[in-house]
Amino acid sequence: MTRFLWDKFSKDYLETFLASSGDVKTSLDVTAETQEIDVYFRPTSPKIPPELGLLGKLAQTPCLLEPYRNPVTIEGILACLSKLLTVREQLQREAHRNQQPLLAENIPRLWILTPTASQRIITAFSALNHPDWGEGIYFLPPALTTSLIVLHQLPETPETLWLRLLGRGGTRSRAIDELEALSSNHPFKSASLKLLYNLSRNLQALPKRTQEERKFIMRLAPLYEQDREKAIQQGEAIGLQKEASKLVLRQLKRRFGELPPHITETIQKLAVEQLEYLGEALLDFDSQADLINWLNQA
Repeated sequence: MTRFLWDKFSKDYLETFLASSGDVKTSLDVTAETQEIDVYFRPTSPKIPPELGLLGKLAQTPCLLEPYRNPVTIEGILACLSKLLTVREQLQREAHRNQQPLLAENIPRLWILTPTASQRIITAFSALNHPDWGEGIYFLPPALTTSLIVLHQLPETPETLWLRLLGRGGTRSRAIDELEALSSNHPFKSASLKLLYNLSRNLQALPKRTQEERKFIMRLAPLYEQDREKAIQQGEAIGLQKEASKLVLRQLKRRFGELPPHITETIQKLAVEQLEYLGEALLDFDSQADLINWLNQA
């Protein structure tokens, strides 16, 4: 059950980030033996959001994303390669049916995301680091179109944040610290926290949890409480603004009768302070023209 929860989180997480930039399929069956691809992404947008950093760089071309909760094994990498070859065969058959060549840019690259990886694993597949990609990213021989991303080896920079949140232990904990420090209006902060909160709640529902899972839940607890308190305060502020606008609109209706829809809409969008000023000023209005002049100056 624990593995299922983490796997679901990883798939939902990657889908959330990539959905606006292309076609995302998760848990995609590719053979009769039900080999399941975690995430299959094909870009449809000409521009990937720059805030995605390294994840956005992976998504520049069609790709398979296989995130691992535990360190990947040789057998795990072989299983991923089997999925990739099956996809390539399907694409080749489709191109043949359409009497077209299979273009290299349509062949997906396999990205295997693992929290850690031993040197034995890297050596076994002749994987090499490429200087243009930085630490923690290893490329298998070119014909395999496959790369291994070792999450705990990635430099702790904003560009790698969205991948490091899929790591484990200290890697993920420090990434959560960085996530917390982001501006509240960052385009991906809120969505990431919601997914992490959902995972935390699901883990809390388990009858047994590991020490790492308990630490993860405890780390998110204060963030969740802060967001919950903020949401309550925002809800109260919205409720106060709605009540104030209703009161002012009732007073205006008594003075001038029904108001044009666009004026009503403008008043409904005023802040509480502006509504208070309007409530005082309307006593001096002689007509709707005075109201319109006030709104234009507000």
